[in-house]
Amino acid sequence: MTVGPRLLAAPAALLVGLAGCKKAESAPLYEKIAVAPRDIVVTASAEGVIQPTLKFSVKSKAWGQILAMPVQTGDEVQKGQLLTKVDPRIPQNNLAQAQAALDKAQAQLANATTQLKRSETLFNSQSIAETDYDAAKLAYATAHSAVVTAEANLQTAKDAMEDTQVRAPITGTILELDAVLGTIISSPTLGGGTVILKMANLDVVQDSAMVLETDVGKVQPGMAATITVDAYPNRRFEGRVLKIEPQAQIVQNVTMFPVLINIENPGHLLKPGMNTEVRIHIGQRQGVLAVPNAALRTQRDVAAGASVLGLDPQAVQQQLAAAQLPDGASRPGGDSATAARRGRPHPADSTKAGATFTTPNGRTIALPPGVTAEQVQAAFARMRSGAEPTPADRALLAQVFGRAQRPGGGGGGATGRQTRNGASGYIVFALRGGTVLPVSIRTGLTDQDYIEVTSGLTDKDTVLVLPSASLVQSQQQFRQRFQNVTGGGLPGLRQQQSQGTTSR
Repeated sequence: MTVGPRLLAAPAALLVGLAGCKKAESAPLYEKIAVAPRDIVVTASAEGVIQPTLKFSVKSKAWGQILAMPVQTGDEVQKGQLLTKVDPRIPQNNLAQAQAALDKAQAQLANATTQLKRSETLFNSQSIAETDYDAAKLAYATAHSAVVTAEANLQTAKDAMEDTQVRAPITGTILELDAVLGTIISSPTLGGGTVILKMANLDVVQDSAMVLETDVGKVQPGMAATITVDAYPNRRFEGRVLKIEPQAQIVQNVTMFPVLINIENPGHLLKPGMNTEVRIHIGQRQGVLAVPNAALRTQRDVAAGASVLGLDPQAVQQQLAAAQLPDGASRPGGDSATAARRGRPHPADSTKAGATFTTPNGRTIALPPGVTAEQVQAAFARMRSGAEPTPADRALLAQVFGRAQRPGGGGGGATGRQTRNGASGYIVFALRGGTVLPVSIRTGLTDQDYIEVTSGLTDKDTVLVLPSASLVQSQQQFRQRFQNVTGGGLPGLRQQQSQGTTSR
């Protein structure tokens, strides 16, 4: 039986499809980002409300009907400027009575003064008794006291007359009017009086920002802050943290702390009650090496990243283990005395303790007896080429790096030293000399996009930004399906051929 065109076309189409899949698979699923200096700014975000630094509630000491109110909300007034005029008739009458009482007291004092002088002359000439002289002195003292009382009453009447004109206590802006023309103001002795208006100085305002409990510990007085409002979306206002309120507030089951921020407000663009978005600058680094946050990997997901790059996850773990050896065990060179003190074989003693090998990360380790550098180099070369490590390669690398990390072996106290001086736990895939290598790095400040690199990388390195975990998983599933299809040739073609043979 001959194989028909349809039977030949099916495997051909499958081959073309698989070839296209392999070509798509070979396309890089990562982005190359050069390690370069950047400015890292760490901020704490919050929402707040603009409020006056100090708000005045203006009351009148006088009582009566408001006859004049020459100001409106939003007016800018100067200290001492007239705000309200209250009916002055009663204070005027009281002032006139006080003036008349003072005039009477002064006349009585003048008469008492004359009588005292006459009595003193008569008493000295023994023309009157001492009791008459004492009576004249008492009359003078009483008249003098009446004058003092009348003067005080007159001053009180003058003050009451002045209080009918309410003037601005500060230079500021009228925020609210609580009374209007014609309002009857109650006596200040009854209920504390009537509030006429509220005003504040808006040259400097405060932003009461609600900061999350998780961020408030990083905020300190004096920190700079950037404020934006919906009214001016393209403008940034600068402020300084004044204080952190000690009492937390619960907002929708979220614990927050009010943070007061002073803001210079030229032109009074910021109005009380405006909603704000606040960024408090917690830390800043200028011109430091940084990599994207998306390039970071941890021990939990480094295997998935290695699979996307076509690397053997176990080999990657072994490379990381070699790179994180303590300095003394992995540092190239060094003198024989230092090596002897720390109990490590020196290259000069390689005939006794084994040779040394330099890892792709530039670290030198002592090899176990019987293992040569050529054997390890060949195993690394096969892994870099993308080939699957053989069982012999796995056993060899496990022997080399397992020995290097054992306490008391070639590493000599690796655990404690690595904790103090090792990387911080983040891993990146770096491109060095055309080879993709896993590199442990130590990091510093981070913003939403980039993170500071304090050690592990240089400005000559390039890191790879891998796809998300879901994309990594789908890529692994695709590779598994591809291997299932191509693992034993073309099952469809074999089936057709077997059917043709049977027909014959």
